[in-house]
Amino acid sequence: MNDGGQRQYGPLGAALVIIPTFNEAENIKRTVGRVRAAVPEADILVADDNSPDGTGKLADELAAEDSQVHVLHRKGKEGLGAAYLAGFHWGMEHGYGVLVEMDADGSHQPEELPRLLTALKGADLVLGSRWVPGGRVVNWPRTREMISRGGSTYSRALLGLPLRDITGGFRAFRTETLDRLGLEEVASQGYCFQVDLARRAVEAGCHVVEVPITFVDRELGDSKMSRDILVEALWRVTAWGVGTRANRMLGRKPL
Repeated sequence: MNDGGQRQYGPLGAALVIIPTFNEAENIKRTVGRVRAAVPEADILVADDNSPDGTGKLADELAAEDSQVHVLHRKGKEGLGAAYLAGFHWGMEHGYGVLVEMDADGSHQPEELPRLLTALKGADLVLGSRWVPGGRVVNWPRTREMISRGGSTYSRALLGLPLRDITGGFRAFRTETLDRLGLEEVASQGYCFQVDLARRAVEAGCHVVEVPITFVDRELGDSKMSRDILVEALWRVTAWGVGTRANRMLGRKPL
């Protein structure tokens, strides 16, 4: 654990890269190594959901060798949202000024982390975006790209958000931004968790910036995307959209 010797990322304070894992034994060592090389001043928190394949044990070995790597062992698989919320609370309790979301499977390029952290100096939240000029996806099936683009377009239109990539999970937050988002009220678990935080940030008046990233489809391990995750995202976004429009018509504050 950190004890005041945290490495500072400029005026924003110490940065913590949160990497949620479930059965990522094939990827975790390489991903952690790339993050450490890309942003040596940042710390890493692996939030493992009791992976049956031993990911947590591998993360412990990395932490034993490197004081900037930490591991949060969770009791079981409870969803992406729950893992990130636990990571956020851990980072806040340990005094980090910047909290970063990043996948373990190599789809998010650690070498692009400096771009996100630099942009955060002038923003409250930075989204790594596949769908702004300069952003792209590599090795994705056409159907997967259509689902992702369609999900962002549907969410943007229904929620009235001025963002191109609302579902992406490569993000950098100021800790003070998360304090404004009402995390205790967040119940979304799957990929709609990302939509939820984005809409909360916009509705809270936060300055949200998108920077282009290259998203590369995983080479090892299995995708966590499922029909249930897509269904949850669809019904939650629809419910939020209906609620937002109704509140606007009645002059109420967005939920």
